Amino acid sequence: MSNKSKTELEHNKLHKRLRHAVGDAINDFNMIEPGDKIMVCLSGGKDSYALLDILRHLQASAPIDFELVAVNLDQKQPGFPEEVLPTYLESIGMPYKIVEEDTYSTVKRVLDEGKTTCSLCSRLRRGILYRTAKELGCSKIALGHHRDDIIATMFLNMFYGGKLKAMPPKLVSDNGEHIVIRPLAYVKEKDLIRYAEIKQFPIIPCNLCGSQPNLQRQVIGEMLKDWDKRFPGRIESMFSALQNVVPSHLADTELFDFVGLQRGQNLKHGGDLAFDSETLPTSFEVAGAADEAEQSKPQAKRVINILDNRPKAAAHE
Repeated sequence: MSNKSKTELEHNKLHKRLRHAVGDAINDFNMIEPGDKIMVCLSGGKDSYALLDILRHLQASAPIDFELVAVNLDQKQPGFPEEVLPTYLESIGMPYKIVEEDTYSTVKRVLDEGKTTCSLCSRLRRGILYRTAKELGCSKIALGHHRDDIIATMFLNMFYGGKLKAMPPKLVSDNGEHIVIRPLAYVKEKDLIRYAEIKQFPIIPCNLCGSQPNLQRQVIGEMLKDWDKRFPGRIESMFSALQNVVPSHLADTELFDFVGLQRGQNLKHGGDLAFDSETLPTSFEVAGAADEAEQSKPQAKRVINILDNRPKAAAHE
């Protein structure tokens, strides 16, 4: 087999792995339903480009009809290349809307020099995106957060917020008017990096933050990358933990009735066993995060599988 053929085979395997990981997440959490109009938030980074690209492929073959519209928030950062996203979206025939809001000046005016900008920037951005989704009549808002983002958020909340909390793959928006979905929830960041290189997306870096080398999320990210190199399988195990929560063995009195606990009571997850070492896998397959997640929980019967092919007569050209 020639080097070119090997490369094409690797690229096809990666695309198939990403497609199945996204499809599994959509199925598991019922993210997309017939007739949905989905606003795909496009920042110009690798994750949101990949999200849009994979959703477009699923849209073309899925057994249900749904709409996609790409939305970018131009925050008026100095030097932001305004022509890049419109040019790209027009080249692929993607409906889109560019929303112009000068959040950059607001963040710089409100925050003192040297303070991190992510929190305020994120709040401002969310409000504008919610408003835009309502204006466009969208039923879902799709964000490009991946598996590593979800795990990093869990550690951020543990280390700095005192909460056992991460990013859910699906939730109700802050204003209660929209469903927010994260179809990349099962996807590894390193796969997205490779996919962006293959597809040659016109990446736009976020310069609002400047260097900010001590950002908490950046510190957590470096910790996770180090663990992934030194302890293969640890990231997969941590993500599985988010799908196997045992309230009776934590300490939240709102999630479990510790006060009313009685002798002889049968607990779903057993009694005084702190570490379930015998249930942990001894090795991990090199596969998408969706594979590990699928193996670790019972499969519910699905009415519609987003990965199924639509009847040929109804398929898009």
